[in-house]
Amino acid sequence: MIIDSHQHFWVYNPIKHSWIADSMAAIRKDFLPADLKAIYADQQVDGCVAVQADQTNSETDFLVKLAAETSFIRGVVGWVDLQNSNIEELLEKRSHDKIVKGFRHIVQGESDPNFLLRKEFLTGITALGHFDYTYDILVFPHQLVSVLEFVKKFPQQKFVLDHLAKPYVKDGFYEGWAAVMQLVAECENVSCKLSGLITEADYKYWTSQDLHPYMELVLEAFGPSRLLFGSDWPVCLVAGTFADVKRTTEDFINKLSEDEQQKIMGINAINFYNL
Repeated sequence: MIIDSHQHFWVYNPIKHSWIADSMAAIRKDFLPADLKAIYADQQVDGCVAVQADQTNSETDFLVKLAAETSFIRGVVGWVDLQNSNIEELLEKRSHDKIVKGFRHIVQGESDPNFLLRKEFLTGITALGHFDYTYDILVFPHQLVSVLEFVKKFPQQKFVLDHLAKPYVKDGFYEGWAAVMQLVAECENVSCKLSGLITEADYKYWTSQDLHPYMELVLEAFGPSRLLFGSDWPVCLVAGTFADVKRTTEDFINKLSEDEQQKIMGINAINFYNL
């Protein structure tokens, strides 16, 4: 079974989606389940986890509604204000939406490099554990040091790093990212998504060889049991196609056993998100 552990839906709004820069103009439009259904059929993908792209409660409601109408959406990673003093109450209310498996905050957009270590945010993460929710970590490499301290505070919380923490593939920067990623991977409650790499490379001229050093590092550090295939569709469309992402991943892991390949392509996502 193949599960896409990371993709997005949206009704395009130039204000809400202001992060879509001119260089990404190809995705300045609506992307809904009907647009993905044929792709999944062609690529033999069985289901997905829909991940928030906007930090509002209405975004989570939007994804929950889509999931109720779409059989291949197996789980939702939504947004909740983890710094809210009433976080327990907010999570209790959301817990009735069983399709919601976890939450994410767009930490990469925070100016404070230690945002994850704020007292109020830590209180929110503690509350997630009371409801068995997962947490997706979205950061840039310069924020990885705080990630290391952050995940060590919650050894029982299930974390997953989105997009390998977005290494600077285009610039060829590797050593600093690799050193901290290896330390983060020592925390066995942290997984990593094999996703989002082609958009960290040169949009027009990337090759699979550009990506392999980064993929090799996380395979060695996290192992086949803590890596999750993700397309990052439709963001991936600025640098290629869904098929490009899936083929690049499958070609990279074909040296592994069939069991290990199945874990990365679907089983790990099922287990991590309790799909």
